[in-house]
Amino acid sequence: MPSPLALNRRTIVLLSLGLMVLTGLSFYRLLFAPPPGPSTAFSGRTMGTTWEVKVASPDLRPDTMRSTSASIQDTLDRVVQSMSTWREDSELSDFNRWSSTEAVEISPALSHVLQAAETISQQSGGAFDVTVGPLVEAWGFGEARPPESPPSASEIEEIETYTGHSLLVLKTLPKNTLRKKEGRVQIDVSAIAKGYGVDQVALKLEELGYFNYLVEVGGEIRARGQRTDGQVWRVAIEEPGEGFRRIHRVLPLKDRAMATSGDYRNFYQGKDGQRVSHTLDPRSGRPIEHGLASVSVIHPSATQADAWATALNVLGPQAGYEKAAQLDLAAYFIVRGPDSEPFQVRATPAFTRYLDFVETLSSQ
Repeated sequence: MPSPLALNRRTIVLLSLGLMVLTGLSFYRLLFAPPPGPSTAFSGRTMGTTWEVKVASPDLRPDTMRSTSASIQDTLDRVVQSMSTWREDSELSDFNRWSSTEAVEISPALSHVLQAAETISQQSGGAFDVTVGPLVEAWGFGEARPPESPPSASEIEEIETYTGHSLLVLKTLPKNTLRKKEGRVQIDVSAIAKGYGVDQVALKLEELGYFNYLVEVGGEIRARGQRTDGQVWRVAIEEPGEGFRRIHRVLPLKDRAMATSGDYRNFYQGKDGQRVSHTLDPRSGRPIEHGLASVSVIHPSATQADAWATALNVLGPQAGYEKAAQLDLAAYFIVRGPDSEPFQVRATPAFTRYLDFVETLSSQ
């Protein structure tokens, strides 16, 4: 009786062919298939909100994960220590308490953010302004509660005597210095600091050797490279509705940052039933009243995307679109329709070109 382990010629040929197929498939997967496993995620809190980072490195050692998370948190803590208006010991709080018009030396980080802010203030015709804080407080946002009645024209006029980006004098040579032209000037960089924090985390990740990542701080996002499945990162623009959270559109994000500004989360109803937005127009000293619900900006820099999203939101659906198109900014506007009509959307040519470019890359 033949041994049960004996193999005839036909069986040997079939097994050999099967082994060749399996070897070929393994070789194909090794060279062409996306890397296995999920991304590694890190998270924490900063700037009164949350942060999250995903890196396409699924097999990190526990000690590497701990040190990476600590490095991210330390990077954001340094931004807070420099630019927070809530921490009394921050660099910016010290400057805000300074009532002199003498110049003071500031850190390179704060200088960098204020340079970017000033450029955008000028390019937007004053729609972006880091000195607008006292007006924000007067209208019941920030630390103050909504007022019994809106500030009067004379009160707004008085506050405007110590607001305005032209009241700041920033110099970078021979060292970084900042001076107030009026001692009551206050600076609030909350409309640009989260974006700067995102950029700083991205730089830190690359310093640590990560080149495929997604960084998010309070809704401001920056992505580089791709996910572990070989696809580009995808992010969502939120539907600008009240009382619910829903995705409006999902976009690919590759080697770019995206920031969104809208008035659908932070507002209150005045006694007359009028909607009072937290977004103030620095040029008028009053909340915006146009129909732009949200605007998203895609840019290589999260700092720039963050500030420009705010500036375009202030400018509104028509002037904002024209300014974005003039400067070739990739911007996506969601505008409220009349009465109960659905939202209307409008994308700049740069936004459309970016999406076409990324989708073409993804299909190759």
